[in-house]
Amino acid sequence: MRGLRGRPVLVTGAASGIGEALCTRLAEEGAAIALLDRDRERLTALTDTLARGGARVIALHADVGNEDAVRGAVAEAAGALDGLGGVVTCAGIFRQGDRQLLADVDLETFERTLRVNLIGTFLAVKYALPHVVRHGGGGAVVTIASTAGLRGHGFGSGYTASKGGVISLTRLVAEQYGPHGVRANCICPGATDTPMTGGVYRQPERVEQMRRAIPLGRVALPHEIGDVAAFLLSDDAAHVTGQVLAVDGGSTAR
Repeated sequence: MRGLRGRPVLVTGAASGIGEALCTRLAEEGAAIALLDRDRERLTALTDTLARGGARVIALHADVGNEDAVRGAVAEAAGALDGLGGVVTCAGIFRQGDRQLLADVDLETFERTLRVNLIGTFLAVKYALPHVVRHGGGGAVVTIASTAGLRGHGFGSGYTASKGGVISLTRLVAEQYGPHGVRANCICPGATDTPMTGGVYRQPERVEQMRRAIPLGRVALPHEIGDVAAFLLSDDAAHVTGQVLAVDGGSTAR
């Protein structure tokens, strides 16, 4: 993809799932990558793997819900990589306590979900944006929301609210920072087989259910979301901003 070679990019939630797949693709494209995650063991393992393959990488251990940690991590990334030309916010959680009727969801679950999914996105983008603006043309913000933020899934009060917030926040960034040459787009994955879903989509009954529910007949793999994020970071998407793209095998078309 055009424009990714040498571009410094910060990825949150980098150590697993969509974040891991994206970092692997960015390394293949020759980008310089700051990997941010709170799972130190997985973070170290992935960073070492990418470095052995010749990628320019830095590992940042931080919780995206902690402002001081995010501020420091972004500054460290920009210093180590000579700036930032993009940021992708893959960090997210879905708590089992959120999988029930709204009246039964406890406040701590709701607040923690928003803290990671929405506030974590806000903090990463907030502290990365000045660096992205200074980097010059081609700067990009890519957020990861969910089709839950588009139409709801019938469960997940905190998750749905947080992802809807990410969508709106991304549109705001596109409007505010377009004049500064920064593009901002949001990806809304549908059902995706990641560590967060715990292998549920590989169960035979769920495979059949998804075959019937999704026009393409299957759930997404992490790299299929990561590849779209890489495209949106690249110069191949130079006139794409303010967009909310469902990568869901066609499920929201129904």
